[in-house]
Amino acid sequence: GQDRQVVLYTTGARQAGQNMDRLLSQRDAQRPAPIQMCDALPSNQPKQFHIILANCLAHARRKFLEITEPFPQEVELVLYAFQYIYANEEEATRATLTPQQRLQFHQLRSAFVVEGLFAWMRAQISSTMVEPNSQLGQAFSYMFKHREPLTLFLRVPNAPLDNNVCERVLKRAILHRKNSLFYKTSAGAEVGDLLMSVISTCTMNGVNPLLYLTDVEKHATEVAQNIKSWLPWNYVPKPSPTAQPP
Repeated sequence: GQDRQVVLYTTGARQAGQNMDRLLSQRDAQRPAPIQMCDALPSNQPKQFHIILANCLAHARRKFLEITEPFPQEVELVLYAFQYIYANEEEATRATLTPQQRLQFHQLRSAFVVEGLFAWMRAQISSTMVEPNSQLGQAFSYMFKHREPLTLFLRVPNAPLDNNVCERVLKRAILHRKNSLFYKTSAGAEVGDLLMSVISTCTMNGVNPLLYLTDVEKHATEVAQNIKSWLPWNYVPKPSPTAQPP
């Protein structure tokens, strides 16, 4: 909430959608449905709560990138369309547009590119220039099937283009698992999740995780008395005590 970036890790045998159900069960039911960005696997979606689904453009782009060799000209055109959309997103980010301004910017600058791309793909199929069962046809089919969630950024403020933020934070879990030589118990995994959540949330909010965790340990009593002031986005580093002359 309040435009704060929070990273939460959970380890277990549950699928992503089940984890989402557990997370959303702790959310105020009166709040509007949240946007969930993920790839198109049905198991990523919660079953008990309503969400606004957004699918990852980077996953869709990757399907074309993987078939560059057999379809160089067609893939080049599709990748150019993606490049144009991402260039618009970068410009909107640099201009620090509000969510509503960003939405209007994409509607003005990206919507016609999206429409043109889908019209071209439909024409390729209907004119039998592309075989539906070919690799290129299957990449087209993915785009057709998931058009609404893939283009949510053209209709809903703050809808992200891709899932790259989560893809990056997943690398921390892989690195932590490797350095820990895996977990011995589920309790150990929960401790690892907690530490990774704190470290990643600090990083997202421009806070040095090592200084933060050190200060939390040193000032545990103060933290317990006023947790809010010790949240990463409210954290103010404590000055180091000056050395006293002998």
